[in-house]
Amino acid sequence: VQLQASGGGLVQAGGSLRLSCAASGRIYSSHVMGWFRQGPGKEREFVSLIRWGTGGTFYANSVKDRFTISREKGANTVYLQMNSLKPEDTAVYYCGIARSGWTTRVDEYDSWGQGTLVTVSS
Repeated sequence: VQLQASGGGLVQAGGSLRLSCAASGRIYSSHVMGWFRQGPGKEREFVSLIRWGTGGTFYANSVKDRFTISREKGANTVYLQMNSLKPEDTAVYYCGIARSGWTTRVDEYDSWGQGTLVTVSS
């Protein structure tokens, strides 16, 4: 599976963006798709995940109630709707796939794409 993230850009604080992660190849019901981000000088951190089959979701506390993850099976795509953006959300956002199942551990995800840059100005 290859993943391609897109949709990043420059937005003012309080604004919104929708990221997309398009997958080529087969995604199984047990697989989990995750969004992670890496800010300047920081390690890659978990943002949100969704189980491909059931659509079950989970969020990091820092984005809960502001971000929404979803998937469109027919398009083999996962989305991250980001609302009420803050300057601290500035980062390169990556999507990955966890074949082992429900996990927030970055080292259990692979097939990272090149990421998409989100910049939130104050």
